[in-house]
Amino acid sequence: MGLHDGCSGSFETGKATVDKVRAMGFADQFMPVPLDITCESCGTTFSMETFEFHCPECGTVYGVVPCHAFDPANVTNAGKDY
Repeated sequence: MGLHDGCSGSFETGKATVDKVRAMGFADQFMPVPLDITCESCGTTFSMETFEFHCPECGTVYGVVPCHAFDPANVTNAGKDY
């Protein structure tokens, strides 16, 4: 899979998305617009500011590839402390 396949490809798991974001070097980069996310694990609502983000309440890890970062529906859950 090439580096830019993430824009057209889909991922089966949140972990695959987070792995992709980490491999691309975007995990700690700020997104163009923060997204309001409600944690699937604990129900806390937070502002996701980077392409990889950890719920401040329970530590569940979320990720989104840069070209899909405009829509909260594209954010995936990789599980707690991934």
